[in-house]
Formats: sequence, C-alpha cells, structure tokens
Amino acid sequence: MKVVTLDNIQLCKQNNRKAQMQVYKQYCDAMYQVALRFVNHTAEAEDVVQDAFIKAFTKLHQFKGEVTFGAWLKRIVINKSIDHLKSKKQRLVELDQVHLKVIDTDTSDKWLVQDSTTLDQIKEAITSLPEKYKYVVMLYLIEGYDHQEISEILNITQVASRTQLSRGKTKLQDLLKHTNYGQRY
Repeated sequence: MKVVTLDNIQLCKQNNRKAQMQVYKQYCDAMYQVALRFVNHTAEAEDVVQDAFIKAFTKLHQFKGEVTFGAWLKRIVINKSIDHLKSKKQRLVELDQVHLKVIDTDTSDKWLVQDSTTLDQIKEAITSLPEKYKYVVMLYLIEGYDHQEISEILNITQVASRTQLSRGKTKLQDLLKHTNYGQRY
C-alpha cells in the first residue's frame, strides 16, 4: 500500500480525483472501524465515513500538517460520529473487537478493576453510562485522546473533560463492581 504523501495531499487540494481515491482507499477501513465504535449500525458507520471524507476533502485547505493526515481525518470521523449520534439520539455501539488501552496508574488513582472482569462486561458498562460521561470515557480510554483533544472535539473545557472522565470512571467502576459481586440490597 502506498503511503499518503504531502504531494498526494497537494493533489487532493487541487481536486485530483485519482489522488483522492488513493487517500480514500488507504484510510477507509480504519476510519470505518472508528465510526463503527461510535454508531450503532454498519450502514450508518459507512455514511459517517463518507460524510467525513467529503468534509475532509472540502476542508483540506485547513490541514496544516501539524499532525498526521490520519490523525486529522480520525478527528473528523469522530466528530461526524458524535454529530450523528446526537442528531439521532442513539446509544453508542457495543464496542465489538475493541481492545481498551492499558493505562499505567498508581493505586491512588483508584482506577482499577478486577482481573476477572471481561471485555464484554466493560463494553456493556460503558454503553450504559450517561451520555455526558460515555463520550469522554470512550475518547479517553478507547481512542486515546488527551483532555485537550477531548475538550476540542466535544467543545467543552479541559476541566469539564477531566471532571466527566473522573465521574465516568467512578460510575463505570461501580457498574463493574455490581457485575462482579451482585446487586446491593
């Protein structure tokens, strides 16, 4: 597979369809997986990806090369996915085939789950979080964004991002605790 170069990006800026198709083919599958983690239906994920590529090609003049093209495009896909979810008020997709990144943490962070907790239990718990926590938790734990990036994507402050992540983690741990030990009476 040929790597997207700045020359390809320049050709795309000039509406070169061949260069655009090459960029599309290179990034389509990865961006589809990102969209699928956020939306509830494969056809809707395809629509989100198409909309994201259209926006990317029309806004390509805004790409300054400060980050990789893939990272820039991924942010567009995530924004389009969130916009789609907000417009349809749908639940976030069950996170099929997603591997949560392992975050090094000290014990004072209190972000620990039982070793016996399964990925399916974590996915189910994330989907049951309130929407304001769910997006931040997904962007931080699954997509690997930091608070500055999350604040830009969700149009919230970094303080709000940290607060919502902290509260989301607490709720997530509580949900997972009930999964492992049964319901409280």
